[in-house]
Amino acid sequence: MGKVAVGAAVALSILREFEEKCGTPISKLKQVADAMTVEMHAGLASEGGSKLKMIISYVDNLPTGDEKGLFYALDLGGTNFRVLRVHLGGKEHRVVKQEFEEVSIPPHLMTGSSDALFDFIASALAKFVATESDGLHFSPDRQRELGFTFSFPVRQTSISSGTLIKWTKGFSIDDTVGQDVVGELTKAMERVGLDMRVTALVNDTIGTLAGGRYYNPDVVAAVILGTGTNAAYVERAHAIPKWHGLLPKSGDMVINMEWGNFRSSHLPLTEYDEALDAESLNPGEQIFEKIISGMYLGEIVRRVLLKMAEEAAFFGDTVPAKLKIPFILRTPHMSAMHHDTSPDLKIVATKLKDILEISNSSLKMRKVIVELCDIVASRGARLSAAGIVGILKKTGRDAVKDGEKQKSVVSLDGGLYEHYTKFRTCMEDTLVEMLGDVSNNIVIEHSNDGSGIGAALLAASHSQYTEADES
Repeated sequence: MGKVAVGAAVALSILREFEEKCGTPISKLKQVADAMTVEMHAGLASEGGSKLKMIISYVDNLPTGDEKGLFYALDLGGTNFRVLRVHLGGKEHRVVKQEFEEVSIPPHLMTGSSDALFDFIASALAKFVATESDGLHFSPDRQRELGFTFSFPVRQTSISSGTLIKWTKGFSIDDTVGQDVVGELTKAMERVGLDMRVTALVNDTIGTLAGGRYYNPDVVAAVILGTGTNAAYVERAHAIPKWHGLLPKSGDMVINMEWGNFRSSHLPLTEYDEALDAESLNPGEQIFEKIISGMYLGEIVRRVLLKMAEEAAFFGDTVPAKLKIPFILRTPHMSAMHHDTSPDLKIVATKLKDILEISNSSLKMRKVIVELCDIVASRGARLSAAGIVGILKKTGRDAVKDGEKQKSVVSLDGGLYEHYTKFRTCMEDTLVEMLGDVSNNIVIEHSNDGSGIGAALLAASHSQYTEADES
């Protein structure tokens, strides 16, 4: 065999070994789902009892559809944030009007000081408030109210306060850790002269849950699959041993699982995952997130390609320099290659050229790359499905009760779920595969921007003003 043929054979054996290590047969997925349920119990039993934080959100009343008035939301969850204004008209009219603006965060603010980040956010918010239309001005005696979606691990201390446990997703600002993030935002709003009160602090998953529930009373859980990943669900308050407060009137309590931090010996981890974790900003943390979420899928593909380049001369005698750069291959690029249906895989060729500066790819090589994308995406999608089954098990919704036609709706949001079609369909197919007949009673719904509007809905349901004050 010539050098090229040997290289191709080695590359293929790297691919096959990786495929085998990523395997997710149903038997394994059931073990993952069971482990998720066990960890949920442990995390609810005691503080620090599990890798799953199972944070008590203090949200015990999800929106009903009756909420009225004008409310703001701020959604900070990644490299962009969004400010939102919502006019609610009660059951008949629901959302009368919503306007939003998206702002990207300059990278230097993601690792700078707390004040710098929050000042930037507060001034963007103040600019947005200034665009309120005439018909929707606030009466001078009434403070504007804001729901703050903050999608990082927070130790919640009330419905409207919570201290940052740690940053994730590329943020690293030491002086915010341990601070009340509502206090940080409020001080910044005061510094820019904006009079606004934060009435609800939630993370995006709880916002998605609220947004889903507003339109559909059967929503029991929400899952975000985006840059990062998380899940929240409605638990019966008496099933939370670590809850020492008064039991809520509703009998329910929303739990923010922080499921990205789930880990189990049953997870199919490879040498590439271990290396990615070791070199990450948070080694040993967020292991589940690192194999299923958008921030990491493209990076896993890059690492396997790099090994093929180094050990099998997959891209020729020299290893492409660009391929050595961590995170250069983003998940949207991976998705575009994975969905390439052209006979000669033209999109794969273009991506290789534009991102990695590899211009001499063969069709065989491009086919290997598509298969690699498929292995990584399928593993992530199938494990996400197993996580959802774990939640349904915990809440007793994984089996059909006699004669019961109880629907369980799970609201999903996030760019990975929304834009990566093969990921979404693989996840949905896996749920059906795992649940069998029960899957007829389980509905997966895209919660349209649950995260932005959900916070505004929660600000409304926790407003300092009663309905009687409404104009």
